[in-house]
Amino acid sequence: MSLKSKLIEHIRETGPMTVADFMGAALYDPKDGYYATRPAIGGESADFLTAPEASQMFGELIGLWCAHEWDVLGKPAFNLIELGPGRGVLMQDMLRATQRIEGFHDAANVVFVELSGPLRDEQAERVPNADWVARLEDAPPGPSLIVANEFLDCFPIRQFLRDEDGWREKLVGITEGDTLTFGLSNALPAPDEDESEPGMVREIAPALEAFMYEVESRLHAAPSRALFIDYGYVAPEGADTLQALQRHKKVDPLEAPGEADLTAHVDFARVARVARDANLAVGGPITQSQFLRALGIEYRAYTLSKANPGHAQRLARELRRLTRADEMGALFKVLCLSSPNLPPPAGF
Repeated sequence: MSLKSKLIEHIRETGPMTVADFMGAALYDPKDGYYATRPAIGGESADFLTAPEASQMFGELIGLWCAHEWDVLGKPAFNLIELGPGRGVLMQDMLRATQRIEGFHDAANVVFVELSGPLRDEQAERVPNADWVARLEDAPPGPSLIVANEFLDCFPIRQFLRDEDGWREKLVGITEGDTLTFGLSNALPAPDEDESEPGMVREIAPALEAFMYEVESRLHAAPSRALFIDYGYVAPEGADTLQALQRHKKVDPLEAPGEADLTAHVDFARVARVARDANLAVGGPITQSQFLRALGIEYRAYTLSKANPGHAQRLARELRRLTRADEMGALFKVLCLSSPNLPPPAGF
């Protein structure tokens, strides 16, 4: 039985499910969820392309950023943790860029937080000396530098739509013909002084609070930083951001659950607010373009082009993809959370 058939049967027996529950099943079902199989990342046959897959410059700069922040921490033995590391390309580039920095590799304990067995296999090919854990809280204690590129966007979201009568939750149900469909709950009371207009959508990631508690605990336990890079917004625009990607194209999220990547834009303002409430230092959010330019990506592209003239056009395309506002440069935001009393992080 396919995952779609199992979800239809579940809804028939128990009633409509929230968008968060649907996303959770589509992404994380242990047998048929998207991450239980081999997600296609990078290349023409891929479902999506991340920044590390788009250019080696991205991972190189993130690696050098980590080396700089390790120096700020006092060069301790530390955990170099990546959340949702995909095929391991980002960490591979980070380690290559930092191999000549004295003491950095000896001090670093590389830890991947990854649930997918197939992806762990690919990561092991690129970074064979890494350790793997299922959750951030399972990583060893101590000073840590945490990197998360396109990780927060996979947290399942609940969606609420404002209409003339109030707020309604978007649900996943079935039609009389037993196909999956979106619907709405009965009207919910609007919060006091709610000025939202009909047609606006609010999205809430229920599991984000619990995850942020794990981050807060680690950053309060030892001097550490956590760098988050993802597509998202600072001020919610009231739009529906749920999307399914398959081979670089948007597809119907309900058509083939488990076979397409489901994501939603990250509410960076909320993440920053939760972090400040926990007495963490917050850098950003700023755009990916601002961050990479502050780290010197234009100079890096220039030096690589000068050393390899035959690759100059490719490097120019990669630079545009990572930094232009109409590509990854503006939609992707960067946020750094730090233990209290540390100097501001580089790039912010």
